[in-house]
Amino acid sequence: MRWRLEFPRAAYFAAILCTLVTAVGSAPAQDKPSQDKASQDSGGLLIEPAELPGTYPHGTYEVNFHARGNYVPVLHWRVESGTLPPGLKLEDNGALHGEAERAGEFQFVVSVRDGGNPQQALQKGFTIKVVEGITVTWRVPAHVTGNRIDGSVEVSNSTADDIDFTFDVKAVNENGRATEIGYQHFPLKKGTTGMALPFGETLPHGDYIVYVDVNGEIAKRNAIYKQQMKTPTALQVVVGP
Repeated sequence: MRWRLEFPRAAYFAAILCTLVTAVGSAPAQDKPSQDKASQDSGGLLIEPAELPGTYPHGTYEVNFHARGNYVPVLHWRVESGTLPPGLKLEDNGALHGEAERAGEFQFVVSVRDGGNPQQALQKGFTIKVVEGITVTWRVPAHVTGNRIDGSVEVSNSTADDIDFTFDVKAVNENGRATEIGYQHFPLKKGTTGMALPFGETLPHGDYIVYVDVNGEIAKRNAIYKQQMKTPTALQVVVGP
């Protein structure tokens, strides 16, 4: 008699479990968040490209915005907010072009409207990074060794052109007297990254600020690039030459 009471109870719970498993297996999968939600909200319109390439001062920049999806021609483009790099302009037809005037990171919002009635409209934020045409960093910071000041820097060319490059290092003492301790002039090839340039010279007793000046020119673009570094404090040469 006891066996007959337990069996129906076990069968009952087994049936419930089977029903739950069947319900879970047949439930529709939840939709993944759409990457084009803004596009759906605007009737299927999507702005491309998704990101914009970087550039450098005086470099030619040309990008064409376009739309994907269902829309009524003709599309009209404009900057809604933010700031384009100075020297770049967005045309009504979606052409973004020009030559950036200075380095920096620039954020802005672009909008597009179609020719429908009512119009479809969509906005998208973008960032353009304008990097320096040439960069210079310390590789071995200027330092005193006996009666010498020595060091080295690394230079890079971020442009798409070879640069007529000048490297000049001077040590200026407390009286304002400048001594050349490094100089080179050569073509800095496009794509050059981290080229090491050493400098050094024997100097009289004194306190010296070291100035590193790099200058580059691309004649065909009428572009000139300049960078300067200096030691944060004076370097003391206490041993005579």
